[in-house]
Amino acid sequence: MKYNNMKVKIMSTKSRNYFLDNYKAFLILLVVIGHFIEPCYTNNLFLTFLKWIIFSFHMPAFIFISGYFSKKSMTPEKLIQKLVIPYFVFELLYYFLYVFVIHKETGLYFNRPKFSLWYLMSLFFWRIITPYIKKIPGNLVIAVIAGLLIGFTQLGNFFSIPRTLFFYPFFLAGYYFQENWFETVRAYWKSFAAGLAGLSALLGGWVLLTRHPLSPFIFYGRYSYADTDLTNVQGVFVRLLCYGISFLAIFALCAVIPRKQHFYSILGVRTMSIYLFHGLIYSVLKDGRILEQVNTPAETCLLLFCCVLLTFALATELPYRFVVWISSFTIRFPGRPGKSKKAAVGRPGG
Repeated sequence: MKYNNMKVKIMSTKSRNYFLDNYKAFLILLVVIGHFIEPCYTNNLFLTFLKWIIFSFHMPAFIFISGYFSKKSMTPEKLIQKLVIPYFVFELLYYFLYVFVIHKETGLYFNRPKFSLWYLMSLFFWRIITPYIKKIPGNLVIAVIAGLLIGFTQLGNFFSIPRTLFFYPFFLAGYYFQENWFETVRAYWKSFAAGLAGLSALLGGWVLLTRHPLSPFIFYGRYSYADTDLTNVQGVFVRLLCYGISFLAIFALCAVIPRKQHFYSILGVRTMSIYLFHGLIYSVLKDGRILEQVNTPAETCLLLFCCVLLTFALATELPYRFVVWISSFTIRFPGRPGKSKKAAVGRPGG
């Protein structure tokens, strides 16, 4: 396919929602930072707090916005083109990186997503099932219940089922959310912020009262209640608080996200290339044990600065065009029309 057909197509200023571009830009930066501080977040108090804050809402917010951009239906061919093919390509890239570069023991497990590729698999499933789920009365409540119940199981990373069910309420809520509702959310941001502070205090109070330590893993969605050293009753209680904290944080942040175009808005347009490529670089640095040595304020600032630079670097033409290219192969099923309606895939944040 000629590169002429892959030019960046940005909607006109009148129609493009720069608020959501800026929100996605903020979130994708947090994705990069959240991963790169993983090996060292226990080294100092600032990184510990930063880790908790980031993971309490960044993926729920991404998935909420992905749901918002998934209102238009998409054919199975398009979903395979936009999600499944990039998934397989990057699974292969991770496999070759692990085996031949960092010499990490692994296998070519397409049913167990490597690193952050679980999002592509989960998004594929969400896009497939939502047209049917939305016909069921009380589907959002059912999704929350499913997200609570999956914590009883020990499925691990198998087909990303735990994360798919845990995060599905955020996708479904975004799917139902209307654009004009953002103004209402902004008007009541103080109420959302107060609720966020209240639930956070409740979670902290529970930890102090029970003297039961918690880790940011409670927001990951991947781990069972047993994995986080919680009983089933404790796990359901904590997970309900996590749902509340994440939803309130998503809405409270709407008040501070800029609504006009800025130099960083492009990050929100090119989230997919940033999301897919940053994990490869992270894997190399983690294997070299560089990140786990970050401790001092100067080292912390340097790491965060490098995360910002990397985020912008992965939004440049080369990585962006590569992702566009691998998600542009035409897929046709026998007996189906060759053309399909264009629709947003709901990539990270849209």
